[in-house]
Amino acid sequence: MTVNTKKVTERRDVHYDSLDELLADAERLAKGQNRTVGNWTLGQILQHLAQSMDAAIDGMEMKVPWFMKMAFGLLMNKDKMLSRPISAGFKIPKKGEAQFIPDSSTSTEEGLASLRAAVQRFQNDTSRFQSKCSDTAIFF
Repeated sequence: MTVNTKKVTERRDVHYDSLDELLADAERLAKGQNRTVGNWTLGQILQHLAQSMDAAIDGMEMKVPWFMKMAFGLLMNKDKMLSRPISAGFKIPKKGEAQFIPDSSTSTEEGLASLRAAVQRFQNDTSRFQSKCSDTAIFF
């Protein structure tokens, strides 16, 4: 049965000051007993984080209409977007599912390995995907 993640009340409140803190928390979770409160396993969550970090460097496979990019670039505050969580229950657009929704068979070990690689890449590769409609690095 699918969980309506907008209504989940047991979500952890997390904040990381560095990617090293993120990775340390992921390592801790992967070593112990854990229970997710949404529809994904821990492996899927870790894989999704890795995919999102890679998209910040490579860009997204899905194409968003130019007017949506323009509106997003003009209306979004980059600092706010990067420092606050995405709303619970956010639905990934159908065109982005292949790039951002991990396979349900993704194990915790696979997700953690992908996250380790993505963190290392993000720390060592200073390039970031730049939107063609603004000077703000956004994930479109």
